[in-house]
Amino acid sequence: MKNLSDCRVLLVDDAKTNLDILVEGLKGDHKLSLALNGEMALQIAARTPPDLVLLDIMMPGLDGYEVCRRLRLMPETAEVPIMFLSSLEEVQNKTRGFEVGANDYLTKPFEMLEVKARVRSLLKAKAYSDAVKEHLASELRVAREIQMGMLPQDFTAVEQAYGVEFGAVLEPAREVGGDLYGVCAAAKDRLVIFLGDVSGKGIPASMFMVRAISLARLLAREIAEPERILARLNDELAADNPSGMFVTFLCAVFDPGTGRLTLANAGHCRPVLLRAGERPAWAVKQLGTALAFVPGLEFERTELTLRAGDTLVLYTDGVTEAFNPQEECYGDQRLLADAGSLSGQTAPAFTAGLLQEVRVFANGAPQSDDIAILTLRIGGGAASAG
Repeated sequence: MKNLSDCRVLLVDDAKTNLDILVEGLKGDHKLSLALNGEMALQIAARTPPDLVLLDIMMPGLDGYEVCRRLRLMPETAEVPIMFLSSLEEVQNKTRGFEVGANDYLTKPFEMLEVKARVRSLLKAKAYSDAVKEHLASELRVAREIQMGMLPQDFTAVEQAYGVEFGAVLEPAREVGGDLYGVCAAAKDRLVIFLGDVSGKGIPASMFMVRAISLARLLAREIAEPERILARLNDELAADNPSGMFVTFLCAVFDPGTGRLTLANAGHCRPVLLRAGERPAWAVKQLGTALAFVPGLEFERTELTLRAGDTLVLYTDGVTEAFNPQEECYGDQRLLADAGSLSGQTAPAFTAGLLQEVRVFANGAPQSDDIAILTLRIGGGAASAG
Protein backbone atom coordinates (compact mmCIF):
# COMPACT_ATOMS: atom_id res chain seq x y z
CA MET A 1 0.00 0.00 0.00
CA LYS A 2 1.27 3.46 -0.91
CA ASN A 3 2.99 5.41 1.86
CA LEU A 4 1.10 8.59 2.77
CA SER A 5 4.31 10.65 2.53
CA ASP A 6 4.49 9.66 -1.15
CA CYS A 7 0.95 10.85 -1.84
CA ARG A 8 0.54 14.08 -3.81
CA VAL A 9 -2.04 16.67 -2.73
CA LEU A 10 -3.16 19.34 -5.19
CA LEU A 11 -4.06 22.62 -3.44
CA VAL A 12 -6.34 24.93 -5.45
CA ASP A 13 -7.19 28.43 -4.17
CA ASP A 14 -7.04 31.89 -5.73
CA ALA A 15 -6.01 33.44 -2.39
CA LYS A 16 -2.25 33.04 -1.90
CA THR A 17 -2.59 33.45 1.89
CA ASN A 18 -4.82 30.38 2.04
CA LEU A 19 -2.30 28.40 -0.01
CA ASP A 20 0.50 29.50 2.31
CA ILE A 21 -1.41 28.19 5.34
CA LEU A 22 -2.11 24.85 3.69
CA VAL A 23 1.47 24.47 2.46
CA GLU A 24 2.86 25.21 5.90
CA GLY A 25 0.56 22.64 7.50
CA LEU A 26 0.97 19.84 4.95
CA LYS A 27 4.46 20.18 3.49
CA GLY A 28 6.05 17.84 6.02
CA ASP A 29 3.49 15.08 5.46
CA HIS A 30 2.83 14.90 1.72
CA LYS A 31 4.01 15.99 -1.71
CA LEU A 32 2.25 19.16 -2.82
CA SER A 33 1.16 20.82 -6.06
CA LEU A 34 -0.30 24.33 -6.16
CA ALA A 35 -2.79 26.07 -8.46
CA LEU A 36 -4.15 29.62 -8.24
CA ASN A 37 -7.16 29.03 -10.51
CA GLY A 38 -9.29 26.32 -12.02
CA GLU A 39 -7.65 26.16 -15.44
CA MET A 40 -4.23 25.76 -13.87
CA ALA A 41 -5.58 23.03 -11.57
CA LEU A 42 -6.91 21.01 -14.51
CA GLN A 43 -3.62 21.33 -16.39
CA ILE A 44 -1.58 20.23 -13.38
CA ALA A 45 -3.95 17.33 -12.63
CA ALA A 46 -3.68 16.07 -16.21
CA ARG A 47 0.12 16.37 -16.21
CA THR A 48 0.77 15.07 -12.68
CA PRO A 49 -2.32 13.27 -11.34
CA PRO A 50 -2.70 13.89 -7.58
CA ASP A 51 -3.88 11.49 -4.91
CA LEU A 52 -6.12 14.16 -3.36
CA VAL A 53 -7.45 17.61 -4.31
CA LEU A 54 -8.21 20.39 -1.82
CA LEU A 55 -10.41 22.77 -3.77
CA ASP A 56 -11.76 26.27 -3.19
CA ILE A 57 -15.15 27.17 -4.73
CA MET A 58 -15.22 30.93 -5.25
CA MET A 59 -12.53 31.54 -7.86
CA PRO A 60 -12.35 33.73 -10.99
CA GLY A 61 -12.96 31.92 -14.26
CA LEU A 62 -13.82 28.32 -13.50
CA ASP A 63 -15.31 27.97 -10.04
CA GLY A 64 -14.66 24.98 -7.82
CA TYR A 65 -17.87 23.21 -8.78
CA GLU A 66 -16.92 23.23 -12.47
CA VAL A 67 -13.35 22.17 -11.71
CA CYS A 68 -14.66 19.24 -9.66
CA ARG A 69 -17.05 18.23 -12.43
CA ARG A 70 -14.26 18.28 -15.01
CA LEU A 71 -11.89 16.36 -12.77
CA ARG A 72 -14.50 13.61 -12.54
CA LEU A 73 -14.62 13.45 -16.34
CA MET A 74 -10.85 13.07 -16.70
CA PRO A 75 -9.63 9.44 -16.66
CA GLU A 76 -6.57 10.45 -14.62
CA THR A 77 -8.65 11.96 -11.79
CA ALA A 78 -12.04 10.26 -12.09
CA GLU A 79 -11.59 8.46 -8.77
CA VAL A 80 -9.26 10.87 -6.96
CA PRO A 81 -10.84 12.12 -3.69
CA ILE A 82 -11.79 15.80 -3.70
CA MET A 83 -12.40 17.95 -0.61
CA PHE A 84 -13.88 21.42 -0.85
CA LEU A 85 -12.44 24.12 1.41
CA SER A 86 -14.85 27.04 1.14
CA SER A 87 -16.35 29.95 3.06
CA LEU A 88 -19.76 28.96 1.63
CA GLU A 89 -21.45 27.24 4.54
CA GLU A 90 -25.08 27.01 3.44
CA VAL A 91 -26.57 23.53 3.11
CA GLN A 92 -27.34 24.08 -0.56
CA ASN A 93 -23.69 24.89 -1.25
CA LYS A 94 -22.52 21.72 0.44
CA THR A 95 -25.20 19.70 -1.31
CA ARG A 96 -24.12 21.00 -4.70
CA GLY A 97 -20.52 20.17 -3.85
CA PHE A 98 -21.36 16.52 -3.22
CA GLU A 99 -23.59 16.41 -6.30
CA VAL A 100 -20.71 17.38 -8.59
CA GLY A 101 -18.50 14.66 -7.10
CA ALA A 102 -16.81 15.86 -3.91
CA ASN A 103 -15.90 13.38 -1.19
CA ASP A 104 -15.73 15.90 1.68
CA TYR A 105 -16.54 19.53 2.46
CA LEU A 106 -14.94 21.76 5.10
CA THR A 107 -15.85 25.39 5.67
CA LYS A 108 -13.46 28.30 6.19
CA PRO A 109 -12.02 29.40 8.51
CA PHE A 110 -10.70 25.94 9.27
CA GLU A 111 -8.50 24.40 11.93
CA MET A 112 -5.32 22.99 10.41
CA LEU A 113 -5.45 19.94 12.68
CA GLU A 114 -8.86 19.05 11.27
CA VAL A 115 -7.65 19.57 7.69
CA LYS A 116 -4.68 17.27 8.30
CA ALA A 117 -6.89 14.61 9.88
CA ARG A 118 -9.34 14.64 6.99
CA VAL A 119 -6.52 14.60 4.45
CA ARG A 120 -4.98 11.55 6.11
CA SER A 121 -8.34 9.81 6.23
CA LEU A 122 -9.06 10.40 2.53
CA LEU A 123 -5.55 9.39 1.48
CA LYS A 124 -5.66 6.20 3.56
CA ALA A 125 -8.99 5.26 1.98
CA LYS A 126 -7.62 5.86 -1.51
CA ALA A 127 -4.40 3.95 -0.81
CA TYR A 128 -6.39 0.99 0.47
CA SER A 129 -8.74 1.13 -2.53
CA ASP A 130 -5.79 1.28 -4.94
CA ALA A 131 -4.13 -1.68 -3.21
CA VAL A 132 -7.32 -3.75 -3.49
CA LYS A 133 -7.69 -2.87 -7.18
CA GLU A 134 -4.07 -3.79 -7.89
CA HIS A 135 -4.49 -7.11 -6.08
CA LEU A 136 -7.63 -7.86 -8.08
CA ALA A 137 -5.91 -6.84 -11.32
CA SER A 138 -3.02 -9.17 -10.50
CA GLU A 139 -5.40 -12.07 -9.89
CA LEU A 140 -7.26 -11.32 -13.12
CA ARG A 141 -3.98 -11.36 -15.04
CA VAL A 142 -3.27 -14.82 -13.67
CA ALA A 143 -6.84 -15.91 -14.46
CA ARG A 144 -6.41 -14.68 -18.04
CA GLU A 145 -3.17 -16.65 -18.40
CA ILE A 146 -4.89 -19.79 -17.11
CA GLN A 147 -7.88 -19.26 -19.40
CA MET A 148 -5.77 -18.61 -22.48
CA GLY A 149 -3.63 -21.62 -21.57
CA MET A 150 -6.70 -23.84 -22.00
CA LEU A 151 -7.04 -22.83 -25.66
CA PRO A 152 -4.83 -24.36 -28.36
CA GLN A 153 -2.19 -22.00 -29.67
CA ASP A 154 0.07 -24.30 -31.70
CA PHE A 155 -1.80 -26.38 -34.29
CA THR A 156 1.26 -27.85 -36.02
CA ALA A 157 0.75 -31.50 -34.98
CA VAL A 158 -2.97 -31.49 -35.85
CA GLU A 159 -2.36 -29.71 -39.15
CA GLN A 160 0.23 -32.29 -40.23
CA ALA A 161 -1.92 -35.24 -39.15
CA TYR A 162 -5.15 -34.10 -40.81
CA GLY A 163 -3.97 -32.07 -43.81
CA VAL A 164 -5.56 -28.84 -42.63
CA GLU A 165 -4.54 -25.38 -41.48
CA PHE A 166 -5.85 -23.36 -38.54
CA GLY A 167 -5.85 -19.74 -37.49
CA ALA A 168 -7.32 -18.62 -34.18
CA VAL A 169 -7.68 -15.56 -32.01
CA LEU A 170 -9.53 -14.75 -28.81
CA GLU A 171 -9.73 -11.24 -27.36
CA PRO A 172 -11.89 -10.85 -24.23
CA ALA A 173 -13.64 -7.51 -23.76
CA ARG A 174 -12.43 -7.61 -20.16
CA GLU A 175 -9.44 -9.33 -18.55
CA VAL A 176 -11.22 -12.68 -18.85
CA GLY A 177 -14.27 -13.65 -20.87
CA GLY A 178 -16.68 -16.35 -21.98
CA ASP A 179 -15.70 -17.08 -25.59
CA LEU A 180 -14.04 -20.43 -26.27
CA TYR A 181 -12.74 -22.59 -29.07
CA GLY A 182 -11.16 -26.01 -29.30
CA VAL A 183 -9.64 -28.54 -31.68
CA CYS A 184 -9.63 -32.19 -30.63
CA ALA A 185 -7.87 -35.03 -32.47
CA ALA A 186 -10.41 -37.68 -31.47
CA ALA A 187 -9.39 -40.40 -33.99
CA LYS A 188 -7.52 -40.76 -37.28
CA ASP A 189 -10.73 -40.13 -39.17
CA ARG A 190 -12.26 -37.65 -36.74
CA LEU A 191 -11.07 -34.11 -36.04
CA VAL A 192 -13.51 -32.29 -33.78
CA ILE A 193 -13.71 -28.49 -33.93
CA PHE A 194 -15.86 -26.31 -31.72
CA LEU A 195 -16.42 -22.70 -30.80
CA GLY A 196 -18.78 -21.19 -28.22
CA ASP A 197 -19.91 -18.03 -26.49
CA VAL A 198 -21.05 -17.99 -22.85
CA SER A 199 -23.71 -15.48 -21.83
CA GLY A 200 -22.28 -12.43 -20.07
CA LYS A 201 -18.67 -11.37 -19.63
CA GLY A 202 -15.99 -11.29 -16.96
CA ILE A 203 -15.29 -13.82 -14.22
CA PRO A 204 -18.70 -15.64 -14.13
CA ALA A 205 -18.58 -16.18 -17.90
CA SER A 206 -14.96 -17.35 -17.75
CA MET A 207 -15.75 -19.95 -15.08
CA PHE A 208 -18.70 -21.29 -17.08
CA MET A 209 -16.44 -21.29 -20.16
CA VAL A 210 -13.87 -23.48 -18.38
CA ARG A 211 -16.57 -26.00 -17.50
CA ALA A 212 -18.00 -26.01 -21.04
CA ILE A 213 -14.67 -26.45 -22.79
CA SER A 214 -13.56 -29.22 -20.40
CA LEU A 215 -16.78 -31.18 -20.96
CA ALA A 216 -16.63 -30.63 -24.73
CA ARG A 217 -13.14 -32.10 -24.92
CA LEU A 218 -14.18 -35.22 -23.03
CA LEU A 219 -17.33 -35.74 -25.10
CA ALA A 220 -15.49 -35.19 -28.39
CA ARG A 221 -13.36 -38.25 -27.70
CA GLU A 222 -16.34 -40.44 -26.81
CA ILE A 223 -18.96 -39.42 -29.41
CA ALA A 224 -18.57 -39.33 -33.19
CA GLU A 225 -21.56 -37.21 -34.21
CA PRO A 226 -21.61 -33.44 -33.55
CA GLU A 227 -25.35 -33.34 -32.82
CA ARG A 228 -24.93 -36.00 -30.13
CA ILE A 229 -21.95 -34.15 -28.66
CA LEU A 230 -24.15 -31.06 -28.30
CA ALA A 231 -27.02 -33.07 -26.81
CA ARG A 232 -24.79 -34.61 -24.14
CA LEU A 233 -23.04 -31.30 -23.45
CA ASN A 234 -26.42 -29.62 -23.02
CA ASP A 235 -27.60 -32.28 -20.57
CA GLU A 236 -24.45 -31.97 -18.48
CA LEU A 237 -24.56 -28.16 -18.36
CA ALA A 238 -28.31 -27.99 -17.69
CA ALA A 239 -28.18 -30.56 -14.89
CA ASP A 240 -26.24 -28.24 -12.57
CA ASN A 241 -26.70 -24.62 -13.54
CA PRO A 242 -27.85 -22.59 -10.52
CA SER A 243 -26.69 -19.31 -12.09
CA GLY A 244 -28.96 -19.77 -15.11
CA MET A 245 -26.13 -19.09 -17.57
CA PHE A 246 -26.11 -20.49 -21.10
CA VAL A 247 -23.70 -20.94 -23.97
CA THR A 248 -24.13 -20.87 -27.74
CA PHE A 249 -22.04 -23.62 -29.29
CA LEU A 250 -21.02 -24.80 -32.74
CA CYS A 251 -19.52 -28.26 -33.19
CA ALA A 252 -18.00 -29.74 -36.36
CA VAL A 253 -16.42 -33.12 -37.12
CA PHE A 254 -14.03 -33.44 -40.06
CA ASP A 255 -12.96 -36.68 -41.78
CA PRO A 256 -9.70 -36.01 -43.71
CA GLY A 257 -10.05 -39.19 -45.75
CA THR A 258 -13.34 -38.24 -47.39
CA GLY A 259 -13.36 -34.47 -46.87
CA ARG A 260 -16.72 -34.81 -45.14
CA LEU A 261 -17.56 -32.19 -42.53
CA THR A 262 -20.59 -32.62 -40.29
CA LEU A 263 -21.84 -29.68 -38.24
CA ALA A 264 -24.41 -29.06 -35.53
CA ASN A 265 -25.38 -25.66 -34.17
CA ALA A 266 -26.66 -24.73 -30.72
CA GLY A 267 -27.80 -21.13 -31.13
CA HIS A 268 -24.45 -19.88 -32.43
CA CYS A 269 -23.51 -17.55 -35.29
CA ARG A 270 -23.59 -19.34 -38.64
CA PRO A 271 -20.08 -20.16 -39.93
CA VAL A 272 -18.96 -18.84 -43.30
CA LEU A 273 -17.84 -21.18 -46.09
CA LEU A 274 -15.33 -19.83 -48.61
CA ARG A 275 -14.73 -21.71 -51.84
CA ALA A 276 -12.69 -20.64 -54.85
CA GLY A 277 -14.86 -19.23 -57.64
CA GLU A 278 -17.94 -18.96 -55.40
CA ARG A 279 -19.41 -16.20 -53.27
CA PRO A 280 -19.07 -16.54 -49.47
CA ALA A 281 -21.98 -18.55 -48.06
CA TRP A 282 -23.39 -19.62 -44.74
CA ALA A 283 -22.30 -23.18 -43.94
CA VAL A 284 -25.48 -23.98 -41.97
CA LYS A 285 -29.02 -22.65 -42.22
CA GLN A 286 -30.36 -23.28 -38.73
CA LEU A 287 -29.26 -21.53 -35.53
CA GLY A 288 -30.66 -24.09 -33.10
CA THR A 289 -31.08 -23.61 -29.34
CA ALA A 290 -28.37 -22.53 -26.91
CA LEU A 291 -27.08 -25.01 -24.33
CA ALA A 292 -27.79 -25.26 -20.58
CA PHE A 293 -31.42 -24.05 -20.54
CA VAL A 294 -33.18 -27.42 -20.24
CA PRO A 295 -32.03 -31.06 -20.69
CA GLY A 296 -33.24 -33.32 -23.47
CA LEU A 297 -32.69 -31.03 -26.46
CA GLU A 298 -32.03 -32.40 -29.95
CA PHE A 299 -29.93 -30.75 -32.63
CA GLU A 300 -29.94 -30.81 -36.44
CA ARG A 301 -27.02 -32.03 -38.47
CA THR A 302 -25.55 -30.51 -41.63
CA GLU A 303 -23.13 -32.34 -43.93
CA LEU A 304 -20.64 -30.76 -46.32
CA THR A 305 -17.87 -32.12 -48.52
CA LEU A 306 -14.84 -29.88 -48.41
CA ARG A 307 -12.21 -29.58 -51.12
CA ALA A 308 -8.60 -28.50 -50.94
CA GLY A 309 -8.47 -24.72 -50.52
CA ASP A 310 -11.92 -24.45 -48.92
CA THR A 311 -12.09 -22.31 -45.79
CA LEU A 312 -14.57 -22.49 -42.92
CA VAL A 313 -14.79 -19.46 -40.62
CA LEU A 314 -16.17 -19.84 -37.10
CA TYR A 315 -16.62 -16.69 -35.00
CA THR A 316 -18.56 -15.24 -32.08
CA ASP A 317 -21.00 -12.34 -32.15
CA GLY A 318 -18.31 -10.01 -30.86
CA VAL A 319 -17.36 -9.82 -34.55
CA THR A 320 -20.75 -9.11 -36.14
CA GLU A 321 -21.96 -6.98 -33.21
CA ALA A 322 -18.92 -4.70 -33.09
CA PHE A 323 -19.90 -1.02 -33.18
CA ASN A 324 -18.14 2.09 -34.44
CA PRO A 325 -18.32 5.57 -32.84
CA GLN A 326 -21.43 6.31 -34.93
CA GLU A 327 -23.10 3.29 -33.28
CA GLU A 328 -23.26 1.41 -36.57
CA CYS A 329 -23.06 -2.38 -36.33
CA TYR A 330 -20.48 -4.42 -38.28
CA GLY A 331 -23.17 -6.93 -39.25
CA ASP A 332 -23.50 -10.10 -41.30
CA GLN A 333 -23.27 -8.52 -44.76
CA ARG A 334 -20.03 -6.71 -43.96
CA LEU A 335 -18.66 -9.99 -42.58
CA LEU A 336 -19.45 -11.81 -45.84
CA ALA A 337 -17.93 -9.01 -47.90
CA ASP A 338 -14.72 -8.83 -45.86
CA ALA A 339 -14.43 -12.63 -45.75
CA GLY A 340 -14.72 -12.71 -49.54
CA SER A 341 -11.97 -10.13 -49.95
CA LEU A 342 -9.67 -12.17 -47.68
CA SER A 343 -10.46 -15.50 -49.34
CA GLY A 344 -7.48 -17.52 -50.55
CA GLN A 345 -5.15 -16.49 -47.74
CA THR A 346 -3.66 -18.88 -45.21
CA ALA A 347 -5.83 -19.55 -42.15
CA PRO A 348 -3.63 -17.47 -39.79
CA ALA A 349 -3.50 -14.60 -42.29
CA PHE A 350 -7.25 -14.73 -42.85
CA THR A 351 -7.93 -14.69 -39.11
CA ALA A 352 -5.61 -11.75 -38.52
CA GLY A 353 -7.05 -9.94 -41.54
CA LEU A 354 -10.65 -10.36 -40.41
CA LEU A 355 -9.84 -9.13 -36.92
CA GLN A 356 -8.12 -6.11 -38.47
CA GLU A 357 -11.20 -5.37 -40.59
CA VAL A 358 -13.33 -5.37 -37.44
CA ARG A 359 -10.85 -3.08 -35.68
CA VAL A 360 -10.78 -0.66 -38.61
CA PHE A 361 -14.56 -0.58 -38.67
CA ALA A 362 -14.77 0.01 -34.89
CA ASN A 363 -12.39 2.97 -35.33
CA GLY A 364 -11.37 3.10 -31.69
CA ALA A 365 -14.81 2.47 -30.18
CA PRO A 366 -14.60 0.37 -26.98
CA GLN A 367 -14.89 -3.37 -27.51
CA SER A 368 -18.33 -4.28 -26.16
CA ASP A 369 -18.08 -8.06 -26.33
CA ASP A 370 -15.53 -10.87 -26.44
CA ILE A 371 -14.19 -11.69 -29.90
CA ALA A 372 -13.18 -15.18 -31.04
CA ILE A 373 -12.35 -16.36 -34.56
CA LEU A 374 -11.36 -19.91 -35.55
CA THR A 375 -10.50 -20.46 -39.22
CA LEU A 376 -10.14 -23.92 -40.80
CA ARG A 377 -8.56 -24.19 -44.25
CA ILE A 378 -8.41 -27.52 -46.04
CA GLY A 379 -5.00 -28.51 -47.40
CA GLY A 380 -3.98 -31.16 -49.91
CA GLY A 381 -4.78 -33.97 -47.49
CA ALA A 382 -8.55 -33.68 -47.95
CA ALA A 383 -10.33 -35.61 -50.64
CA SER A 384 -11.88 -33.81 -53.58
CA ALA A 385 -15.65 -33.62 -53.82
CA GLY A 386 -17.23 -36.30 -55.98
